[in-house]
Amino acid sequence: MTQHSSWSGLVSVDDTALYVTDTGGSGRPVIYLNGAYADQSHFRKVIAGLGDGYRHIAYDERARGKSRTSADYSFEACLRDLDAVLAARGVTEAPILVGWSYGGILGWHFADRHPERVAGVVVVDSFPIGLTGPEGAARIRKLFRRMRFILPLVSRFGLSARMSVDQHADVNIEVNEISAASVPVLLRATCPVHFVLATGDSLGSGGGEMDEGRKVLDPIVAANPNVRISAKVPSNHSKILRNDSPAVVRAVRELPV
Repeated sequence: MTQHSSWSGLVSVDDTALYVTDTGGSGRPVIYLNGAYADQSHFRKVIAGLGDGYRHIAYDERARGKSRTSADYSFEACLRDLDAVLAARGVTEAPILVGWSYGGILGWHFADRHPERVAGVVVVDSFPIGLTGPEGAARIRKLFRRMRFILPLVSRFGLSARMSVDQHADVNIEVNEISAASVPVLLRATCPVHFVLATGDSLGSGGGEMDEGRKVLDPIVAANPNVRISAKVPSNHSKILRNDSPAVVRAVRELPV
């Protein structure tokens, strides 16, 4: 096995640069994909739990964490970013993708486009459903406009981006549409896709809305043996990595790779 050196720094892509950390080592690479406005710090417990047997590569998406801003925050840009990070770090062995929320959707779409390049995907509380159409977009825009004074505060905890309120909303509107159209993607998944699901709601939802939405996975799991629910944990969507990282670690270790 090739031994890779540890490294951290900026990787250039398009009009921006992404802050990447790579623990190095000779183990299978695990690539961490963040929530929509989050940075890589949220995966610290998962990385520590998996330990030195893996090569851990994490990065901050555009305008998140230590990465630079961009003129393009689209889902397609995020797919290009993942490709750029893999190329920059010389990843030739098929990695495991671990994605939380937005990152989970990114992970299953990247695996769908490049099945030969992905060993498996662990999805942390994402599922193929979303607020769609004009009503969904209006609800999302209203939520972010109400949060306009909170966003700068939560950025200190890696939970918002250096974007305008409208840009935050645009990211959310797009990924809701993409997620809601993702059932066929998961039905045809050829690599293992393991889900770790929360039980509580997320910011902007309530009344068990999120938990009801998670049920969309049941017929997919029944139809595709490559898709399975590894665990369902007590946390809500926002706290799952903080409170239930051991379940994510187990899901990675359970992958048949």
